[in-house]
Order: sequence, then structure tokens, then C-alpha cells
Amino acid sequence: MIKEQRVAEKNMIKPIEEIAARAGIPAECLEKYGPFKAKILWATPIRELRRKGRLIMVTAMTPTPAGEGKTTTVIGLADAFRRLGKSAVAALREPSLGPVFGMKGGATGGGFAQVVPREDINLHFTGDIHAVTAAHNLLAAMVDNRIHYDGVCGLIDCRTVTWKRVMDMDDRVLRDVVVGIGGPLRGIARETGFDITAASEVMAILCLSADIAELKERLGRIVIGYSSDNKPVFARQIKADGAMAALLKDALKPNLVQTLEGTPALIHGGPFANIAHGTNSVIATRLALHLADYVVTETGFASDLGAEKFFDIVVRTGHIPPPDACVLVATIRALKLHGGVKLSDIRVPNPEAVQRGFENLRKHVENLRLFGVPFVVALNKFPDDSDEEVGRFFALCREEKARAAVSDVYARGGEGGKALALEVMSAVEEERSDFRFLYPLDLPVSDKIEIVAEKIYGASGVAMEGKTRRKIKKLEDDGFRNLPVCIAKTQYSLSDDDEALGRPTGFTLIVTDVSLSSGAGFVVVYCGDIMTMPGLPSSPAAERVDVTDDGEITGLT
Repeated sequence: MIKEQRVAEKNMIKPIEEIAARAGIPAECLEKYGPFKAKILWATPIRELRRKGRLIMVTAMTPTPAGEGKTTTVIGLADAFRRLGKSAVAALREPSLGPVFGMKGGATGGGFAQVVPREDINLHFTGDIHAVTAAHNLLAAMVDNRIHYDGVCGLIDCRTVTWKRVMDMDDRVLRDVVVGIGGPLRGIARETGFDITAASEVMAILCLSADIAELKERLGRIVIGYSSDNKPVFARQIKADGAMAALLKDALKPNLVQTLEGTPALIHGGPFANIAHGTNSVIATRLALHLADYVVTETGFASDLGAEKFFDIVVRTGHIPPPDACVLVATIRALKLHGGVKLSDIRVPNPEAVQRGFENLRKHVENLRLFGVPFVVALNKFPDDSDEEVGRFFALCREEKARAAVSDVYARGGEGGKALALEVMSAVEEERSDFRFLYPLDLPVSDKIEIVAEKIYGASGVAMEGKTRRKIKKLEDDGFRNLPVCIAKTQYSLSDDDEALGRPTGFTLIVTDVSLSSGAGFVVVYCGDIMTMPGLPSSPAAERVDVTDDGEITGLT
């Protein structure tokens, strides 16, 4: 399979001008980065673009460590729509180097449902993530520079700085650092740390902004710390927003590539969903909706993370509509894991474990129904799925009165996604969408957290220390009460405990901290042991990556 796919990748990839023409993008709107990728220079502001297409959002059940194939499903589904005579565009996030060299590997799909050129996309691509890193760290440098020249009692109280630094790599030793040591010429010593770039508020701002004007306005709203009289200090007050926007000017343009079958794909922005909002840029999605009959996008991890944030954060911007339908990706192996089977044994047929693990999928079905959107459950097919297990899965979906279809896009590309595509089209045409947000924005922040915890995660309540409640009261008193919440928690469980598999009940969600992302427009809520700077695993994917004497990169998964 891998050898066949690599041959197909080399033989099927088309010049980017041909892909652009297929999408209805004039050649003069392309800023090429080599023969197979380009940025799009669209003249009309996206706010003014007429919507042509239907938006399909792909989410999943609670995943195994390897993931359940959402990106592969997005790509194969977009290819399937084209095979059925519809114009289609896939809208995806850019891979972060952290997972590429860490545990998960690359993020360009798999088998015959991939976006190409995959090495370019997985590594430096067009430099967008590097630009986010530079813009974020420029602000950090300007904060410390202001403190150095103002002293500890200037505009910013150096004890209250909230703005860390970032890098696009998993590096646990940078979570907590001390800067400014070594004498007066090196600034004022203080504790700080690094987050991964995908968790940067600048990344969220890039993905939620419709144009340069909104980008600059959001950058200026970033809170970098507090003054000596305990008032928020904004990036615009140290005149950082203009220079940051200059670094992000080109990164704001969406990137055009293609699937193995020549379907146009817009890949733009890369926030994680367990520690950020987990969706590609509104610019890319809105442009795709102007160009195609069907736009297929993904949200990170499961419905409790990426999907909830897509509905309650991204759609609230007003730049993109609620999805016309959703796809909920499930796998037999994930069902068995949540049914009590050890990870080492999930290839062994076990229909009873499938039935037990269906409780996890059932909760995700309930989550999507809370938002009032039509959906289809997609069974991402693996070769070792037994007929009995697959039969049990579909019987359970029928009991749940949920539409379901097999997705065999890994092995068969768009042809293997036709059944799913037809089911999605039927859902869009036959079911009425009654979209609703999970909570109103005028509720107190604590109430919003409790609603998400109880309705989406299944928690019985929320617990937090007094200092966290005081932080929430402070940001509400500062005028940020009417923001949505972006809850950062583990992706491996519906709860905040990654060992609580299946459908945990009766648990208390433990909130450990909160922070304000006023430029992005949400409050980040940290739960359990979540880390905003991941570490490498004992055997990182980087150990298997190499480059041949001919310059071909190998080992990317």
C-alpha cells in the first residue's frame, strides 16, 4: 500500500495553476511557492464574497493516541464529492513541527487520501507558522524592552507579565525559564516560559481575522500584563501591533495545494484543539465557500474539543456560517479501546468490546445533537475490522437513529468515500438544520465553564481553587465577561483525566487555571494536567526522519 501510494503521489501531482483553474482561481491570483503550492491573492474582501457552497465539518469520537483519521476522511470526502460531479475544496490546518517530530507524525492524511506535496506541507510549507512565531516573540521582546527602560514601576509591572514566548517544537525543558539574569545590561530578571506556537494567541488571531484591519485590531487588543495599579496593558500601548501585523501580512493569505486526486485544498493556520480552538482560518473557509459546491473542513480531536469550539468560538465571529452537516469519525479500534481492550490488543476481533465502547461514541452523537446540526457517523475502515464488529457498529447506529456510512478512503481514495458523500448529501437535503450555540455570552464565565463541562463532557460539576475564581472575577471586572470559553484539556478522554476512557460519569472537572486571550476573543480555561508546551515521547518520530543523498525526505508518517 505505501509503495503504491508513493508512486501515485509522484505520478498524479499536477501543476498548481491547473489546480487553481479547477477551483475557479485565476492565475494572476497566485503567488507561487514552487510548482505545487501557492498563496492566494484574492482581491475581494472575504466579508463581501457570496456564499456558493455547503459547509461540512468533520469531527470524531474520543481518539486513540494514533488518531482516528479525521484529516484522511476530510480529504477522501472532498475527493468523493468531485467523483460525484460536485466541485469541492478541502479546508485544513497546517501541521505543527511539534507533532511531526513528536508522537503523532505528519498531518497530511494517509494512503490514497492525502494532500501533497506532503513533505513541504509537514515541514516549512510557506512559512506561516514561522511568521506567527516571529510575531509572537517580537511582542515578547518589546515587553521586556519596555520593562528594561521603564524599570519595574513603569507602564508594565514586571511581576504581572502574562506574555510568554513560543517555538514550533515539542521541548518540555522550556516550559518554565528565567530571563534577564546576568546583570543590568541584560534586562530585569523574571520567571516566564515557552508555549508551542500552535497554542499562541497570535495563531488564534491569524485564524479568526477576516482581513489586515481586523488582524491589527485584534493584535492591539492582546493583554501582555498589568500596570502597577492593576489595569490591563495592551500590545497597542507599547506600539507592537503594527510591526506584528507586518510580519503576518503574507501569512494571512491562504495556501493552495491539492489532494492526490487533484481536488483543491486550502491549508491555512494551525491551532491545536486541546489547548486552542482547533480550526483552520476563517479566510480559507470563507473563500472556499465562495468557490465550491462543498467545502469539507475539520476540527481537532473529538466533538468535546474542536467541534464545540468551532460552534461556540469560530461561528460566533460571523465570518463563516454554521456547518450544513457534520461528519463524526469513528473506528472499530477506538470503540474497542473505550470498551476496555488494551491498546496492544485492539486488532483482535471483539464485538462485545465494540458494543461497550459505543457508549463513548453515543456521547459524541448527543453532543452534535445539542447544536442542532445534521450529521453522519463515518466508520473509518481498517483491514483488520471483522465483519461481525462492523455489523455490530451499524446495528448500534440504527438503534441510535444516527445516519452512518463506511469510509474506505485510505485504501480507495475518493471512490471509497462515495457512500459517505452520498449520505452527507442526503443529510443536507433531507434534514433541517436548527443550529444553536451552547450558551449565551452574557453569562458569567464560571457558568459557561459549567455548561460545557456538564453538557459536553458529562461532568457532574466543576471545581477550582479560590485563586482561579479570583482570576475569573478580575477578568470579568476588567470588561471581559462576555467572551466565550476555550477549554484546554486532554484529548484522550471526555473528562480531564486521560485514563478515564469510555463514557465517564459523576466526575468533577478540575479547573487549574485561566488566562485571557482578549485579542483572539476568548478565555482559556486549563483543566487537569494539560500542557501548552508538549514534550517529545521516548521514541520521537524525529528518530525516523532522514534525507537521502538525492535530497528526498524519508520517514515522515
